[in-house]
Amino acid sequence: MKRRTALKSLSVAVGGLVSLPAWATQWTPESIGANAGVTAADDALLAEIVETIIPETTSPGAKTLNVHRFVYRMINDCYGEPVQTVFQQGLLKTDELAQQAYSKPFAACDKTQRTDLLVKMAASANPAEKQFADLVKGLTIRGYTNSEYYMVNVLKYNMAPGYFHGCVPVSSLTPVSAK
Repeated sequence: MKRRTALKSLSVAVGGLVSLPAWATQWTPESIGANAGVTAADDALLAEIVETIIPETTSPGAKTLNVHRFVYRMINDCYGEPVQTVFQQGLLKTDELAQQAYSKPFAACDKTQRTDLLVKMAASANPAEKQFADLVKGLTIRGYTNSEYYMVNVLKYNMAPGYFHGCVPVSSLTPVSAK
């Protein structure tokens, strides 16, 4: 009886492992799809916020790698209602603070103004602003460092490290003396 249970479990595990590569290789930013309930203005604003945190230099920035979609997905799928509320209020507060400080929306500010605004929010006495800034910064870094670009080009990640080279010259091996 226990052999049957073991064989069933083993066959399910093998089937899962066989289908995993086909399933995992299909992930792209486009396959994640649009986040439900996100307006185009909020999407653009968050894209500019993550680009301010990790700007494009010789390597692609967070906006280019669609890290803002990752941030939205994490907020919607992994965090509860209180954090989601803080996140939505934080987006509104970011634009509001930019209007107060620079008389223009966050997206229209230059790089220095954006950075200054996010630093002020992170050091704010208002716990909601601080929590928003810390949350977005942490998720941006996590999303960027888990992106395919970063894993392959910076960390030099190999899915199956090590290689088998079957063609090794036999003459390079030293013979073992028979006793």
